[in-house]
Amino acid sequence: MRYIRYALLALLAIVLVSVSLANREFVTVQLMPDALAGLVGFNLSLTLPLFLVILCGIIVGLIIGFVWEWMREYKHRRRAAVKDREVRKLERQVGHLKEQKHEGQDEVLAILDDTTPAHARRS
Repeated sequence: MRYIRYALLALLAIVLVSVSLANREFVTVQLMPDALAGLVGFNLSLTLPLFLVILCGIIVGLIIGFVWEWMREYKHRRRAAVKDREVRKLERQVGHLKEQKHEGQDEVLAILDDTTPAHARRS
């Protein structure tokens, strides 16, 4: 499985390098259109290679998607954390009840009673 991952990463690197080499022309990236920049009074523009614009767009899109998904899943993580705290609280209560049940008994008998299945104890 590790070799498949390395092969896919190598293939991705080859594709990215070939796209970068094929799109080396410089383009001007502007913050807003010229008509709107005339109204506002300023316009930020950069001259960058086209492959850099493409790769930065992909990276920004991935970051926005990851943040969006993290925010969307917040309620599920919160619910899981609440359930985890509840389970730990109930486990402590069960342990406390077992200690109370076996109070004053021999330790070996208490251990054996804990390992005996519930259906076998009823008969």
